[in-house]
This record gives sequence, structure tokens and C-alpha cells, in this order.
Amino acid sequence: MSKIKAGQGHPYARIMGVGGYRPTRVVPNEVILETIDSSDEWIRSRSGIATRHWASDEETVAAMSVEAAGKAIADAGITPEQIGAVVVSTVSHFKQTPAIATEIADKIGAGRPAAFDISAGCAGFGYGLTLAKGMVVEGSAEYVLVIGVERLSDLTDLSDRATAFLFGDGAGAVIVGPSKEPRIGPTVWGSEGDKAETIKQTESWEAYRNGTLDKFPAITQEGQAVFRWAVFEMAKVAQQALDVAGITADDLDVFIPHQANERIIDSMVKTLKLPEHVTVARDVRTTGNTSAASIPLAMERLLATGEAKSGDTALVIGFGAGLVYAATVVTLP
Repeated sequence: MSKIKAGQGHPYARIMGVGGYRPTRVVPNEVILETIDSSDEWIRSRSGIATRHWASDEETVAAMSVEAAGKAIADAGITPEQIGAVVVSTVSHFKQTPAIATEIADKIGAGRPAAFDISAGCAGFGYGLTLAKGMVVEGSAEYVLVIGVERLSDLTDLSDRATAFLFGDGAGAVIVGPSKEPRIGPTVWGSEGDKAETIKQTESWEAYRNGTLDKFPAITQEGQAVFRWAVFEMAKVAQQALDVAGITADDLDVFIPHQANERIIDSMVKTLKLPEHVTVARDVRTTGNTSAASIPLAMERLLATGEAKSGDTALVIGFGAGLVYAATVVTLP
């Protein structure tokens, strides 16, 4: 017989609160057109993006995260001291160590929670949400703060016609806590490392350190390959998330996919045969692609505008560099 005592967990977990932060500077397509040969019409038709937010020097990864976290904590009705873990997904925190999560935990007054960063690109929020659910159910944390945050303007090559218009900055956060009923479904997640070259950093930090580069590394992608993968493969993953949650598209109230590209969103809606009553997040139009921050930012906006409401059943799916993906069905806070 095992001598190990089981953790004092909870039967289920739920999202209790959500918060977001968008930098104050709004950047229209006209600014992007100063450095690439394109047009506002082309950018909108290919991506749906009209504007995006770019951070100032003061709007650091930590500062944006603290703002988003504060809103999520208030929305959840808890205190910072009750947070047992802080999980931050980001690819744009440029210090190898310490984890930015530790700084954020301290700045919000969370005491001494577990705190760590993860790097899962645009699927990072889904990965963090799944980890948080596990901690609450297992009993290692009562409440978990999950943050997706990016300053992708720091990793954007403004001369790259394929990506210069895509990326934005921002932070989204949720509080995950205990529930008496299932409010976060099973996660369908995975990776396809054989496609890693389709979205990547142009050069390694080592190359930059050695002085062999004439400009700072940036994010690049093979647009058509990513589009095909997202449209055909991620719709399958989304359907699997519905299946394992035991529901159908007709049971959904809201669809919140990663805000990568409106054409991808439209194609997924069509492939999944979502009914007309399902509200579809289209935050990409004014926020751009914020990678790990995109799903919680879109969730926060839908709730703030009344397009979605507390208790709605939502399908969320993130996908991106790796290539990695994560999809689940959740009840909105």
C-alpha cells in the first residue's frame, strides 16, 4: 500500500475572472505601409486587421501583465494573497532567467506562489489553462493566475511584407479556481515538430551575441503553409475538443479561436458548421495577432461588450509556432 497521501483537491475547476490590457498606442495600417509595399485593402483582405496596439517603453511585459492580472483578480472576487500559482505564457520576455512570472507575482502582492513561464507560442494560453486546471483539481493551488502576454512589436521585421502587419502587443489574464461542476473540459493538445520551420525566429540569440547579424532577430513564417495547416488541421482539433467535452456545435454559445487571421477564423467557422447563434470572436481586426494573449484578450472584450455573457459555453483553440495547438471547451466567467 502506498504511504503517499493524496492531495486535497477539488472535483473540478473553472475560469472565475478575466482581465486584459492593450497598450495605449493604436497603430493603423497606414503606419505599416511606410515600410512595406502593400495597401490597406490588401492587408484587410488577407488578415482582417485594420489596427493593432504597440507598447511603449513603459508598457513592459511585466507592466502589461500586472494590469491584466489586477482586472482578473478583481473580476474573480479574490485577493492576490489567495493565488497559489502564477503561470505566464510568453515568447517576448528577453531575459533567460528569472522567469517573469516571479516578478509579476511579487508586483501584484501574491505572496509566495509557485511562479513559472512557459513557451508555447499562440497555444500558450491553452497550455497554461490546462496546467492551472490540473493544479486546482490536484490540490497544489486553490487559485491559479494564468497570463498570456506579448510584446511582439519587439520581434517584428517591419520590412517583411509577409508579417509586418500581423503582430500586436497586449496581455490577457484569467483566474482559475475550484468548481463543483465541470467548467473546463478536457484539453486536446499536441505538437507537430516536423513543421517547426513554418513559424520561427529568424536567427538565434547566439548569432546575435556573436555579432554576425546586421539586425535584431524577428519572427517569420511561411504564410501559405501556416494557413493550410490552421484551416484543415485545426478544425479537426476543434471538433475533437467538442467531442471529448460531450457536446456538439449546436450546444456552443461562443467560439474564441486564436486571433491570427480573420480568413482562418472564417474557414474554421465554415468547416465546423457553427450555427448562426454562435458568437465568433474577431478581436484580430483591432488588436492584431498577440500570440499567447489573443484568446484571453478576445474573451475579455466579448464579455465587456455584452457579445458574450457569464455562463456561456465557449470553444477556445490556440495554435502556432512549434507547431503546437490546444483546444478545450469552457464556461465563461
